[in-house]
Order: sequence, then structure tokens, then C-alpha cells
Amino acid sequence: MGMATTIKLDDELKSRVKHLAGLRQRAAHWIMCEAIRQYVDREEKREAFRQDALCAWNEYQTNGLHVTLEEADAWLEKLEAGEDAEPPKCHE
Repeated sequence: MGMATTIKLDDELKSRVKHLAGLRQRAAHWIMCEAIRQYVDREEKREAFRQDALCAWNEYQTNGLHVTLEEADAWLEKLEAGEDAEPPKCHE
């Protein structure tokens, strides 16, 4: 069973949630839980992406290995054309 909590909503938002719940034939509680779940999922993915970017930047700062925009574009063009192309090798 989940954790019970209280959420204070202003009257306008509460009305909107109730209206949407009626349209979806769902409980207002379900609508709010789903909204929070989707927000948390999105923000966790955004944070993971940010952490990956920071790790890549730190790695680049350490070793200088990279791929140029032109190399990446050429690889992506091959993929778009349906070729099974290997990604370009990183270099200094």
C-alpha cells in the first residue's frame, strides 16, 4: 500500500482535476497520482540525461576524445539511409 499524503490545491486547479476526472471516468485521486507519476518519470529521465552529459563533459576534459559534427552527421545520414553503419571512432 502506498504512502498517504495531503496535497493542497487552489480552487481552480481542484475544479480542473475534478472536471478531468469526470471526463475520464476516473477518481480525482487517480488523476493526481498519474500526474505526479508522469512528472517524476520525466524529471528522473531529465536528470539522468543531465548526469550523462556531465560525465561526457568530464571525460572529454580528461582525455580530449571527441567526434566532430561532420563525422556525426555523416554517420547519422548512413543510418537514415538504412545502412548498418558503425559509429565514428573518437579521436583527439
